[in-house]
Amino acid sequence: MDRIRIRGGNALNGTIPISGAKNAALPLMIATLLTDDQVTLENVPHLADVEQLIRILGNHGVDYTVAGKRAGQNAATGRTIHFSARTIVDTVAPYELVSKMRASFWVIGPLLARMGRAKVSLPGGCAIGTRPVDLFIDGLRALGATIEIDAGYANAEAKDGLVGTRFVFPKVSVGATHVLMMAATLAKGETILENAAREPEVVDLANCLKSMGAKIEGAGTPTIRIEGVAQLSGTRHSVLPDRIETGTYAMAVAMTGGNVLLTNTDAHLLDNALGALRQAGAEIEAVEGGLRVSRNGGGIHPVDVMTDPYPGFPTDLQAQFMGLMTRAEGVSHITETIFENRFMHVQELARLGARISLSGQTAKVEGVPVLKGAPVMATDLRASVSLVIAGLVAEGETEVNRVYHLDRGFERLEEKLTGCGADITRIAG
Repeated sequence: MDRIRIRGGNALNGTIPISGAKNAALPLMIATLLTDDQVTLENVPHLADVEQLIRILGNHGVDYTVAGKRAGQNAATGRTIHFSARTIVDTVAPYELVSKMRASFWVIGPLLARMGRAKVSLPGGCAIGTRPVDLFIDGLRALGATIEIDAGYANAEAKDGLVGTRFVFPKVSVGATHVLMMAATLAKGETILENAAREPEVVDLANCLKSMGAKIEGAGTPTIRIEGVAQLSGTRHSVLPDRIETGTYAMAVAMTGGNVLLTNTDAHLLDNALGALRQAGAEIEAVEGGLRVSRNGGGIHPVDVMTDPYPGFPTDLQAQFMGLMTRAEGVSHITETIFENRFMHVQELARLGARISLSGQTAKVEGVPVLKGAPVMATDLRASVSLVIAGLVAEGETEVNRVYHLDRGFERLEEKLTGCGADITRIAG
């Protein structure tokens, strides 16, 4: 099993290109099930989760081809992939595929909408909390589906098609918003989704669906209205930049010092997180096509943050920010409100010398002047990169094990950091 070795102490200077967003690419890929025309997605990141979803879609009969590079493109340019779901050959998403990635459960919405039936294994994914699928199932039932849970599978039917409805999410859920919005595009009549997720990835999916012929209003607000249509057509759509990757590298620069230009991204996608970074002492300047991040003197200031649905502080940046706060000159508090088990990185950061204590869903982080390298274990996708951020300043050598978690969400991480002066190496295991 591969591992990453980091020798800390180098400031980051240079340019890091930001990849297409994993959290946008996955629902966009699943949306290709809604039409028998070709859908072309540009700026698709090369990640383990993307490859896994390609296998899952292939199980349903989706063909795909990866376009070759064109003049002017380089290694930083995301892939262009053509998807064709002309014939759905199987409406079953089996356990051996779905158990490896939670988002693959989302195929239940498009399959139900287009085929009137789906049998989908209950999901797997990162062990960061229960994340039940009740919201998905309740919403699809409100759209007229009959769903039974049996032997670890959701067996769903809508023999006469889905029917528009008004559904109020009892709590904000990005995944359930994706699924119900996709399903409602082919439902009869109007669907109104209340307390919907407002994340940029939801807006990106809505924009793609609208270019396919869907009638959607209000994406990016708490109320989304969808007027169902008889069928959707093909389209060409570019995946938006990854705001979580953007924030992660911005925090790495704030941690190590230096000056880095993050390209192919948009500062407006993560205003809240960048505000917290500015409070911590980083200088951030929005530039055309990206942003510049620097910390060329002065210490790291302690900042209290609480995760919240967009536009609040992203839960997917909580672990990285905690890594940064381990070196702050004072005490910070980080409260997690989205997932109940997303502090598994605390014990691993403590192995590097961090002082962190937990009280319920709040972590108290007492900054230390020095972190020291040690072997650590990645526990989930975002936790793993928090260990990398800490390792970049730790004295000596840090070895991060189980880095397959990193490969699920960060494209060419070692290459991007090495290009800015980090001493980081992947060791095949």
